[in-house]
Amino acid sequence: MSTRLPFARYLEHLVSESELFANALGGVPADRPVPTCPDWTALDLAHHLTQVQSFWTAVVNGPLLTRDQVQQVDEPACASTLEQQVDDVRAASAALVAALAATPPATPAYTWSTEQTVGFTYRRQALEALVHRLDAELTAGVRTPMDPQLCADGVDEALRVMFGGCPPWGRIIPTGGLPVRLFARDTGDAWLVSPARFTGTDPDGVSHDEPDILVAEADSDVVAPASITATAEDLLCWLWSRPTLAPVEQAGDEAALSAITQVLEQPIT
Repeated sequence: MSTRLPFARYLEHLVSESELFANALGGVPADRPVPTCPDWTALDLAHHLTQVQSFWTAVVNGPLLTRDQVQQVDEPACASTLEQQVDDVRAASAALVAALAATPPATPAYTWSTEQTVGFTYRRQALEALVHRLDAELTAGVRTPMDPQLCADGVDEALRVMFGGCPPWGRIIPTGGLPVRLFARDTGDAWLVSPARFTGTDPDGVSHDEPDILVAEADSDVVAPASITATAEDLLCWLWSRPTLAPVEQAGDEAALSAITQVLEQPIT
């Protein structure tokens, strides 16, 4: 089942999650390690979100349509202090929100996914801000609730785009294995996921042949022999390799679970 939110809601979440991110890092030492991103400090995390939001602002404002064009986008330099970098995050977030609000979601624009419209950026950047807000809060030693509906949408994106997405040069082939149902107990959303293999040669000439997943286009009455159950927040955190508030429950056929979790437990990059 699809959980896509209205585009106006994505903008609201982008505003609120970016502000929560900035607030969380206020007063944190710049060199404090980010527990969920071991190679980063708090300053690195703030610079990363500034870079990401500035990049997609340039894409949307263009609109930029090709990979060659986006490779010409300048990256903002890292500030010398975390205070200044947090100010830069706020400015980058405001610019991205303004760019999206002024651009219809159906406008063609570059993305790294098969969905080549500005609508992709509405969704992706709301969820980017959500996950990095959690990173910022954990760096600061606090944690506030995550919106269940946005988290359910993030689970859907992780399964269909991050794990189950397929570039035009690749193929995802079902292996005939047993499906597993993921269930968000608080929102009632569910996804039927089956094992597959991803094959193909990318534009850099690298060949791929690895385990993957297929997500059913719509929820169905198929009885899955195994399930993965948690709140939407915990499912999202599990898929993004972030700490959960409670254990993610796995039940049923162990072989079916193993075929799916060997894919889903790989870090999203």
